[in-house]
Amino acid sequence: METHHETIELSHGGAARHPKNGMPLYIQSLWRYPVKSLAGERVPTTTLRPDGMAGDRIVRVRGPEGVRTSRRHYRLIGLRGTLDAGGRALINGLPWNGPEALAFIKDAAGKDAWLEAWEGLDRFDILPVLVATDGAVAAFGRDVRRLRPNIVVGGVEGLAEREWPGAELHAGDAIVRLDSLRSRCHMTTIDPDSLQVNPDVLRDIVRRFGNRLALNAEVVRGGTIRVGDPVTIVCTPEPRLAATERG
Repeated sequence: METHHETIELSHGGAARHPKNGMPLYIQSLWRYPVKSLAGERVPTTTLRPDGMAGDRIVRVRGPEGVRTSRRHYRLIGLRGTLDAGGRALINGLPWNGPEALAFIKDAAGKDAWLEAWEGLDRFDILPVLVATDGAVAAFGRDVRRLRPNIVVGGVEGLAEREWPGAELHAGDAIVRLDSLRSRCHMTTIDPDSLQVNPDVLRDIVRRFGNRLALNAEVVRGGTIRVGDPVTIVCTPEPRLAATERG
């Protein structure tokens, strides 16, 4: 089926609206990844802080050479990171710093792998927040989990997100600056359920989207956001392009 793409009109202070039906934009889904490079969890609400989403990528996998990610150890995506009621990271429902969780990690990332808590900003490969849109995900035509977003904005027509770098996203109490389009890497080729690797996925992203999908972003003003919150896109100057991927 042929897809027709239109851009969202950006307003200074007014809500961005779908160009066909006038429906406002909204927070469609929120995703958190307590353990870097593992599968994450969908959440109904979250707090955004200067260092990103609360509880995001607060534990990482390491080896003697440095941080290990699913770019090379793709089976890590078959493990699920979540938070318990106290905000502590779990791996497949087990405490991240226990022997059972470590055994899972060693099986996926090598016998010399270990886990460590880490909340420095260098736990993000680029910026602390990744924003995707339902229009671009639909154009991509595959599971949104391959893109590992934190925020998915609903009500967006086609590839309108490509006009958003340099703008601000206002939702709930928070303001997020949309810095640049995200260059994608090998992680997009991993099926989040079967773990099968299909290099054609990344080739398709390069061919159809110039290897850029979703938006690198940073928190300008922290606050609470919830699924269903209205979204306002506010124009600010100049779009930029970025060039790496995160786990």
